[in-house]
Amino acid sequence: MYAHIRRNPRFAELVARRTRLAVMLSAVVLVIFYGFVMMVAFAPDIVATRLFEGSNLTVGIALGLFQFVLFWVLTLIYVRRANGEFDDLNKEIVQAAWKETK
Repeated sequence: MYAHIRRNPRFAELVARRTRLAVMLSAVVLVIFYGFVMMVAFAPDIVATRLFEGSNLTVGIALGLFQFVLFWVLTLIYVRRANGEFDDLNKEIVQAAWKETK
């Protein structure tokens, strides 16, 4: 059955689409995270700036919280695509393989 799945062109499409999404989301996470780290290292005055007069909330804290929210949203995007589009394509591939093996 595995050989039938590997030969199915839809399987190659599934792997390519899933890989493309994972690489794109990983790149976004890495750029945002390391951008924040670089900002802390090389522009501490910007990170230490208060958001508004009299506030204890700084740009760095706000950006750090924004990262958590963004990473949750990116995870949600991946989970929705995985549970919808990718699972549907996976079911089609497995059903086609079952038909070929019978």
